[in-house]
Amino acid sequence: MPSPSFKPSPARVLPRSPAEQRWRPGLTGQPFHSEIFASAAEASGAGLALALVRDALQSADQGADAAAAGDTRQVLWVQDRKAMQLGGRPCVAGLPPDLRHRLIHVAAATPEDALFALEEGLKCRDLACVIGEIAGNPRALSFTASRRLSLTAERHGVRLWLVRLDAAPDLSSARMRWQVRAAPSLLPRWNPAAPGTASWHAELFRARAHAPGEWMLYDDTGTLRICPEPEIERAAAPYPVHLARPTVGRSLAARARA
Repeated sequence: MPSPSFKPSPARVLPRSPAEQRWRPGLTGQPFHSEIFASAAEASGAGLALALVRDALQSADQGADAAAAGDTRQVLWVQDRKAMQLGGRPCVAGLPPDLRHRLIHVAAATPEDALFALEEGLKCRDLACVIGEIAGNPRALSFTASRRLSLTAERHGVRLWLVRLDAAPDLSSARMRWQVRAAPSLLPRWNPAAPGTASWHAELFRARAHAPGEWMLYDDTGTLRICPEPEIERAAAPYPVHLARPTVGRSLAARARA
């Protein structure tokens, strides 16, 4: 967990070419193969993957017919054994309401089995998308295996978000690669002591169509948004405590009359 004093900029971008546009939530034409690197000690990887999934499903590139009718296709979630041991299986009750009734979970014994399930899932156009979780840097997840996933996803039009738990960035053909960690939640409006919305510090360190950058992202009732600078400062500030001074012996009114 980052320290409360951590304060990232809303979007620190290092432009490389005028042709590259800045990434932002809601962009159309999102890539079909993305990787998210995260620590297994927190659920940031799966959390951001779900947020990006919903952002892609809500974006305009789903087509007018899909947007009007609502995409009700199933979502495939594949985990290898080590990923399940580190982070546990997906909790259906904790998923967004629009995804709870259409989740297909596959528990793979090995990374090889997980990659096979991912590739087969990408061939099924009846799936809205595929989420994968693989721990570490297994030999099976080579550049060739990554290339197969990219080509299969693009050929069949099914997007893949692969969460890499406790992994070092290696050779990959993923079109977009993220590094994510938990960030201080935004303070609730009415009750500062209540849990805040999920927030992440996300670094886009590789993308074909976008310049690298860092963002403070949060989930706004199902919509992925960039946190503005004032909200970042409020989230990093300590909670207000001791707003009322206790009195000893006499009340404040009695002291005022004295």
